[in-house]
Amino acid sequence: MVRRSLTLILVMMLMITTVTGCGGNNQTEPQENQSEQATREETKEGSVLIWNLRTEPKTIDPQLNSAADGGHVINNTFEGLMREIDGKLQPAIAESCDVSEDGLTYTFHLRDAKWSDGKPVTAQDFEYAWKRALDPNLVPEPAEYAFQLFYIKGAQDAYEGKGALEDVAITAKDDKTLEVTLNAPTPYFLALTGFYTYMPVRADVVEKDPENWARNPEKAISNGPFKVTAYAMGDRIVLERNENYWNADKVKIDKIEALMIVEESTALTAYEADELDVIDQLPVQEIPRLKAEDPTFAIWPQVGTYYYIFNVNKKPVDDIRVRRALTLAIDRKAICEKIAKGGQLPATGFTPPGLLDADGNEFQKVAGDYYIDPNGAKIEEAKKLLAEAGYPDGKGFPEITVIYNTQEANKAIAEAVQEMWKQNLGIHVKLQNQEWAVCQDARHHGNFTIARAGWLGDYADPMTMLDLWLSYSGNNDCQWNNKEYDEFIEGSKLLTGKERFGLLYKAQDVMMETNIVMPIYYYTRPLMVKERVKDWQRTKMGHWFFGQASIE
Repeated sequence: MVRRSLTLILVMMLMITTVTGCGGNNQTEPQENQSEQATREETKEGSVLIWNLRTEPKTIDPQLNSAADGGHVINNTFEGLMREIDGKLQPAIAESCDVSEDGLTYTFHLRDAKWSDGKPVTAQDFEYAWKRALDPNLVPEPAEYAFQLFYIKGAQDAYEGKGALEDVAITAKDDKTLEVTLNAPTPYFLALTGFYTYMPVRADVVEKDPENWARNPEKAISNGPFKVTAYAMGDRIVLERNENYWNADKVKIDKIEALMIVEESTALTAYEADELDVIDQLPVQEIPRLKAEDPTFAIWPQVGTYYYIFNVNKKPVDDIRVRRALTLAIDRKAICEKIAKGGQLPATGFTPPGLLDADGNEFQKVAGDYYIDPNGAKIEEAKKLLAEAGYPDGKGFPEITVIYNTQEANKAIAEAVQEMWKQNLGIHVKLQNQEWAVCQDARHHGNFTIARAGWLGDYADPMTMLDLWLSYSGNNDCQWNNKEYDEFIEGSKLLTGKERFGLLYKAQDVMMETNIVMPIYYYTRPLMVKERVKDWQRTKMGHWFFGQASIE
């Protein structure tokens, strides 16, 4: 085994790929001015950041979480082996790493670090956490993101019940040494170790209350810059500075109030009344004004796609002609320019811009537009397909429901799509908004016909989008199983360079030609941060990090 510094490994990763970059809903009014003012006054000797998390996370347990909102909290309360700072991957709990000549075995050497209760962070905590994510009997349900660990030897077999967890190649050699063996060389593996599924958790804490430990301030511990000190469901999560964090000298904020204001217009009113410091969900009708008048308004790039999913087992969308007709009958350019208004781009495929192939070309551009016109609807082709499916001019088309999670923008887009389908195809669909956790469960268990969805990249490789649709993926909400697709994705994991990307292109061709999703637009992220907040971070994959921020 050859000793390499983490710096050298990271340089090699950057040569392979350029880093370019997943939604809780209880409607809550902002606290009255006096309440927020009191919060600031009570802590005027320290500093308080008031941030609109917007939705109540389904969970903030690293191994159970699969959504962006929970991910934001986890990214500030936990720390993995690596962390992205200023757009670059840096050592975090791992102080150094050895990588074998064949690129299969990683040996991480942990720095001296403590949990928020003062106990040391150990390699055993990482081994326990990663194997916990792979446990098919995990309480309350198997981890949706377990497939992100399938790069590790024995991981997939353990999750599918074909092997034992103790046989997975994740071994704590001692308190400070973690050894991991992969199935094949994976150039972005180090980046994965900074993702929330890979965060450490401690067995003695988790096993006392497997379902609720993370949101119970009396039980929760963490190893990141902040710790959970209060959790009011539907209202806020309070994070306070973790004095035992290994890099505590760089943590300048004493407290974060993460509020759960669902309505974008309400949140903007609070921001403009100086009751919020950070928001990243804005009412679309206000974007032109904010762009022109407010210097704190900005539109950030975001590696992700906004789309609708079809339950391929439910009529009438079990018919590919119906799915294709619905997909062709919407005007993406109009949705982007007249409704979303945040610089979004019409989506003609699933993988968004910003992810590169082996030749340094954008994967999205090389893949092409498939059958979708980014500038308008293909009405005649859509009508022909619907007629072939047995619904000429929409006659006899059953009444179906589109579900979406509660948010003003989602509602506006759903209403626009509903009207386009009515005008262009002669069909009528119902719309139903659901709280975020309810919507997630409905999708996950297949209790829908058409549903709004969105996916944000977790690391800078097209695989971050494409492994979503593997038959065993915990996030394959389309309920779609395709052997050929699985073979392309699995085969790509054993290859490198152009051969690997050749299989990834073929995989996307299969899922797009099968039309399991209806891409709408590629994300951007309008956001606003008060000028007094300095050195805040938003990772290239879209996660907030306040571990080095300050408030003037």
